[in-house]
Amino acid sequence: MQYAAELINIEKHYDLGSVLVKALRGVSMTFPRGDYVAIMGSSGSGKSTLLNLLGGLDRPTHGEYYLGGTDVAKLSDDDLSFKRNQMIGFIFQSYNLIPQYTVLENIAMPLAYRPGYPAINAKDTAHCEELAGRVGLSDRLGHRPYQLSGGQQQRVAIARALVNEPEIILADEPTGNLDSATEAEIMALLGELNKEGKTIIMVTHEDAVAREAKRQIFMKDGLVAGEGVFPG
Repeated sequence: MQYAAELINIEKHYDLGSVLVKALRGVSMTFPRGDYVAIMGSSGSGKSTLLNLLGGLDRPTHGEYYLGGTDVAKLSDDDLSFKRNQMIGFIFQSYNLIPQYTVLENIAMPLAYRPGYPAINAKDTAHCEELAGRVGLSDRLGHRPYQLSGGQQQRVAIARALVNEPEIILADEPTGNLDSATEAEIMALLGELNKEGKTIIMVTHEDAVAREAKRQIFMKDGLVAGEGVFPG
């Protein structure tokens, strides 16, 4: 079986000079296509390091990581960037929008980093407008992030994560800065995307958010401390 992502005995160490920090200590996980996983754990448990490795933003010190069946440890930096661009969409707690860009320009941004760096054309723009409509921002295309609410900014981030039609969506505390009503809207949208076949891997510290996932993985001290499904 080819997984969307597979980690085999992953370790990640950070050499801080007088101290060697072992952020991950031999983690193995599989994420089937269409999975919806919440990764939980206290600060320092390794969950953010894990998400960075899954996103190809960092490389493991030891172990193997297969992204769509490709051993990314063997890829050059450029090839890894292209693989990440094709397969993964990112959603961050802090939105990470470019302040001087409009909603439409922020959504389109990943298209500029496709293999060959093709110029954004009319078809691309229409695709971005369609995604903006899906997340309820058709009337905000020319607005900049400071003109949007937190929930609207997160919707822009979700549309941006979808623009390259990735197989995997990585979400780092996607509702951490949102009120309860907006949190429910964002989680409903993520649920819809999962039903459409997207693999969603989400870091959260909130039980109510984690319950929306199909399963939960609990991290502690750089290891998997448990895995299961919340009751109810």
